[in-house]
Amino acid sequence: MAQEIERKFLVSGEFKPHASRKTRIIQGYLSSVPERTVRVRIKGDKGYLTIKGIGSESGASRYEWEREIPVSEARELLAICEPGVIDKTRYLVEFGGKTFEVDEFYGDNDGLTVAEIELESEDEAFEKPEWLGAEVTGDDRYYNSMLMKNPYRNW
Repeated sequence: MAQEIERKFLVSGEFKPHASRKTRIIQGYLSSVPERTVRVRIKGDKGYLTIKGIGSESGASRYEWEREIPVSEARELLAICEPGVIDKTRYLVEFGGKTFEVDEFYGDNDGLTVAEIELESEDEAFEKPEWLGAEVTGDDRYYNSMLMKNPYRNW
């Protein structure tokens, strides 16, 4: 079983000059229930289907299964997703031997920027860049599947 372990933080400083790459992402959800979210994503010129299980008590780890699918099929699936869409640019920022994925959101989530780091264990130590803000791991308001239902602009 594939296990994803990641921690999530708000971004409180300038990170873009440190980014090595950026990609536009559009995604929707066929199912957004916490026990089994099913996400459809177009990332650049590729399509993906992802299934995630319910998170651990800390919110840092959960089951994840992902497969690349033709972008034409991803577009078809997006058309039948639950209402709401996530539109963001993902920046990859290398720091302290790790890669931070920094998502800058648009549309109803404009103004929100969140960084995630994947780890080998929930308690793995890592260096934190100066632009990293408060930790929001386990705060379900920041899950993309929840931002679709209750966007940042409504908070």
